[in-house]
Amino acid sequence: MATKPGERRLQILQTLAEMLETPKGEKITTAALAAKLECSEAALYRHFASKAQMFEGLIEFIEQSLFSVINKITAEESEGFKQVELIIGLLLRFAQRNRGMTRVLIGDALVNENERLQTRINALLDKVEAAMKLALRIAATQENLKPDADFGALANLLRCYVVGRWEQYARSGFTREPLTQWPQQWPMLYFACLSQSGAPGA
Repeated sequence: MATKPGERRLQILQTLAEMLETPKGEKITTAALAAKLECSEAALYRHFASKAQMFEGLIEFIEQSLFSVINKITAEESEGFKQVELIIGLLLRFAQRNRGMTRVLIGDALVNENERLQTRINALLDKVEAAMKLALRIAATQENLKPDADFGALANLLRCYVVGRWEQYARSGFTREPLTQWPQQWPMLYFACLSQSGAPGA
């Protein structure tokens, strides 16, 4: 069973994520967070040493949530291109369901916060990109992608697509949902991957 301190930590993180769902919200202060939770700032610091540590808690939640599913996808789905499709779908769906977390993922919520937070997000996205690169390599071994394709460039292209959809979602006040047009856009990305092999005109 969860301990009371653990439950309180979770409540603090959930409240922080909810406050981040306001697209043009004010910079979140510990005073505002404490007021929302109807407690003192001192009570917050009993659970987290700093606001940066609270954001780190959110980033850890994001990473665990995404990679628990990504690891399941790569373990259960043998087809490389299907892994890519499922990973991108997961990333878009996670953002659509977690507005506040989307603002953390694109760095919008981390402006003026400790720079190590953005470094952690960058590392998380690098891990996602690496997972897609590995899936593309698998696709090549299955002869669904040419062996001389630039797997790194393709994985980065797919990462940029995802981040672009996240950005559009947040910047539109959460009206342009990430999963909109995904069924139409995946075939476009798929054929872009298929056509990529060596230099143009080679």
